[in-house]
Amino acid sequence: MNLQYISDRKGQKTAVIIPIKDWQQLTEKYKIEQEKPDDFEVPEWHKKIVLERIKNSDPAKLLNWDDVK
Repeated sequence: MNLQYISDRKGQKTAVIIPIKDWQQLTEKYKIEQEKPDDFEVPEWHKKIVLERIKNSDPAKLLNWDDVK
């Protein structure tokens, strides 16, 4: 397995990258379910926060979705 490490400015390892082939073998061996974007649901508490922020925002400062993309 050819691992790559990501370090912060102090040299502390903060993340690891493994080849996708190795990841697929690990997920199969240990029965790890991979999240799929369609399976993800935003929790209700988070939706409430977002809606509250929208309600309290200045409409003149909101961006159009096409501009954001």
